Amino acid sequence: MIFTITDIEGVVVITPERIPDDRGFFAKTWGQDEFESFGLNPHMVARNVSFNREKGTLRGMHFQQAPHQEAKLVAPLNGSIYDVAIDLRPESASYLKWVGKELHAETSEMIYIPEGCAHGFVTLEPRIHVEYLISAFYAPHAAGGVRWDDPLFAINWPERPTVISPRDLAWPDFEPQLVKARR
Repeated sequence: MIFTITDIEGVVVITPERIPDDRGFFAKTWGQDEFESFGLNPHMVARNVSFNREKGTLRGMHFQQAPHQEAKLVAPLNGSIYDVAIDLRPESASYLKWVGKELHAETSEMIYIPEGCAHGFVTLEPRIHVEYLISAFYAPHAAGGVRWDDPLFAINWPERPTVISPRDLAWPDFEPQLVKARR
């Protein structure tokens, strides 16, 4: 696996190295030892899949408050998505910055989002399945989010989302002191 560092500490793009043959290819997409050696949390407790009917479907920007913070490993199983992480860790050098990456199932690329970052994506094609490996069990009382279009972050989405859940539309403007107070 090739680990590519992004502008946000701990957010890493992971590209499996393919071994081709007459049948197609083989690629390792997970290795506890490799994740540990790269400083990533290798302890995943759940595997989730979302199905997104329409191009332009947005899911995000989600996070869980401490002590239920979660790391995520995200990959489209078919098609492509634009995946975004926002650093919400006040102690981080990249606090309140975001990074986005177009991920394609054809390349098997994944993105690792560490604890303390908000995560979301928009589908770039219809009928997309997205897989998430998660390091903490879902705690509904700790679920939080920030608006996908909050001017504080000014995320440069490749296209305007067209399908957004009422919950994701209702997140308030981000207030940094709220995240600090809940830590």
